[in-house]
This record gives sequence, C-alpha cells and structure tokens, in this order.
Amino acid sequence: MPETQKLSLPLLAPSQAQKHVTVNEALSRLDAAVQLTVISRSLAVPPAAAPEGSTYIVPPGAVNAWAGQGGKVAVRQNAGWVFLAPQAGWRAFVAPESRALVFDGSGWSEDAVAVAAGGSALALSVREFDHPIAAGPTSTTTPELPANAIVFGITGRVISAIGGTLASWRVGVPGSDDRYGTGIGTAEGAWMRGVTGSPLAYYAPTSLLLTAEGGDFGGTGSVRFAVHYATLGLPRPA
Repeated sequence: MPETQKLSLPLLAPSQAQKHVTVNEALSRLDAAVQLTVISRSLAVPPAAAPEGSTYIVPPGAVNAWAGQGGKVAVRQNAGWVFLAPQAGWRAFVAPESRALVFDGSGWSEDAVAVAAGGSALALSVREFDHPIAAGPTSTTTPELPANAIVFGITGRVISAIGGTLASWRVGVPGSDDRYGTGIGTAEGAWMRGVTGSPLAYYAPTSLLLTAEGGDFGGTGSVRFAVHYATLGLPRPA
C-alpha cells in the first residue's frame, strides 16, 4: 500500500474497498504524532495493558514487541504496536518528567533550543524542587544547581508558612548567601525571583543556602524553588 513520506500514513488506492479502514489508520497515526506527548522514554518492556493511542519513545535495548525499535515512537493501536520513525526536528514532551525533547537526526536531546548536525546542542532547562526548612539560623538544600550549567536565576514560592523567630530570609549559595534575594517573606504564597547579575557557571553540583534574618528558622514550612539554567551538549562521537 502506498504511504506518505514523513509519517508513513497509508494512502487510498483507486477503487479500494473499505476505504474507512485506511482513513482511520492514517487518522490514528496523526493523532499520535501531532503535538507528540509520550508516557515514557525509558520503559524497555512494552506494557501489556497500554491504553489505545498511548505513545512511548522506545529506548535502546527494548525487548519483546519493541525489540530493534530503539529511538522510534511506539503507538498503541488495535491492541498492537505501530512504530513511527522520527525525523530531525521532531519534538516530544515526556509528560511524567515535564521534559521537552528534540530529535536531532540520531537521538533525542533534552530541552534543546538549538541542535547542530553533529549532535551538539544548547539546552534551556528548569529544575523544580521542594525544600523543607530545617531549624536554626540557616537551612541548606540538596545540591540542585547542576554541574557545568550556566544559571540565569532562581525563583521560589513559600508553599507552607515558615515558622520561627525570623522576620524574613535571604537565599544564595555558600560564599554568597544573598546572591538571589533578601527580605523574603515567610507567609504561605510569599515569593522570590533572583536573577544572576551576569550569567554564572557552576562547575560542581551546588546547594542553595537559606539564611534567617532577624531570628532563626523554627523547622517548619517549605519552599518550592526553580533553577533556570543552560547547558551545552557535546557533539556525538565520530
């Protein structure tokens, strides 16, 4: 059966019987590929009870019905699987990860806004995490600023009121405890937006440091932070 060039959509033939079968097949593939959102890009074993129309990026080394289909988009269709071969420029969104991907002609690049023919890329990312406040004069997050990243800024919102004797708090990194803001409120809903004066590179995973102002943290409350940063992707090996 003749097919279209990009999505391999089946085409109607002259005097074809049951044309609706071919049309429905084409519409199902379009429904999967347009505004592509996938459930997983790491699942190696095809799920037995996948909903009709659900989509997955097949990882290398997948088995069973997905064997040999690494990098393709698997679409659940008529209780089986249809595989779409992505072309350079395709974009997908991995819903559980809130992660955007771009296909560069060989593989999927994370958060890429520009991709070169050899696979090198510029990626813009946001890493969001919740930090429960520890008691004392300071509270340190886990190392959430990625290594080898250019950080443009930090945003945050108090999602549970911060208790203690403090009047406000500031946030920065070890060695510069007010880099991203001072005088931040403690009530639920209080927010901060700290822009790095000049885009700053961090060469090792780095924690944020919260410092109480006018008192101490009481060990209650939490803040949702987001790190806004860029990373540089290497060219593929020759």
